[in-house]
Amino acid sequence: MSQNVYVFTKETIEKMKQYYHNSLTATPQGAIFRSKAENAVITAYKSGKVLFQGSNPQAEIVKWVSEANEQESAAKVNKVSSPTLYTPPTSLFAASHIGSDEAGTGDYFGPITVACAYVDSSQIALLKELGVKDSKNLTDPTIVKLAKEIVQLKIPYSLLVLHNPKYNALQKKGWSQGKMKAMLHHHAIEKLLRKIGDLNYEGILIDQFCEPGVYKRHITSENGILPDKTYFMTKAESYSIAVATGSIIARASFVKEMDKLSEQLGIEIPKGASKKVDQTIARIIREKGEGILNSCAKVHFANTQKARQYL
Repeated sequence: MSQNVYVFTKETIEKMKQYYHNSLTATPQGAIFRSKAENAVITAYKSGKVLFQGSNPQAEIVKWVSEANEQESAAKVNKVSSPTLYTPPTSLFAASHIGSDEAGTGDYFGPITVACAYVDSSQIALLKELGVKDSKNLTDPTIVKLAKEIVQLKIPYSLLVLHNPKYNALQKKGWSQGKMKAMLHHHAIEKLLRKIGDLNYEGILIDQFCEPGVYKRHITSENGILPDKTYFMTKAESYSIAVATGSIIARASFVKEMDKLSEQLGIEIPKGASKKVDQTIARIIREKGEGILNSCAKVHFANTQKARQYL
């Protein structure tokens, strides 16, 4: 999952807060509000930055960003975010490199999946011809089909799935979702580096979900070491075919896991964190008991409490 960041005026942010008043959740430090809307989680910061993330952030973004001011807003973000040691060189996108991305982080039901892929420079054109691109712009059936084609091409990749029981145990232990994601990316990258051995690569690009320093702090706390030539970039799958490849593999795995949950529970499990999700939670509690949520959901999400109005 990528992060989509835009800059708005204080007036617009106040309008957004009023618009999303029914889905407001706990406000993180430095933020004006956070909302778990139907299509995305929206976090507005005092700096004017607004972060959209989740299963379909574009559906919320278009409510606030017109085509005319989108480029201006993006330019402001780029101006705020000056190049750092962790900013990838533009040459990376045409070179052999590793890309890593995740899925399922904004969804109440289902696991978090993280995948990273090694793409040789000679394979970039072929992957583009197949239609490999930002997974947010692809339907789930297309993503599943593309993932199979990627595997057939023998693109080296690694995939990790953090199932709900383990997720909930780590959350109760005090781990933030950000730390869980950092460790998943870190272990997936380590696994892939062992797999590719001496193959040459120009860098490792992670779709940025937190500041690089925070990521490094997370993995260091578990005795991890950041590999050389590791870079971070928001919306990286729009630029890097390796990140886009990892994104598709991660999303395809998430879709597969959601299908498994639906089959196991005998109920169609919706993606995201919408009102429909709240209603499904209530149905599961009525039919199977609240205890089963630990095995299929991220129980600390606000949806668990919201579902009680339907009981």
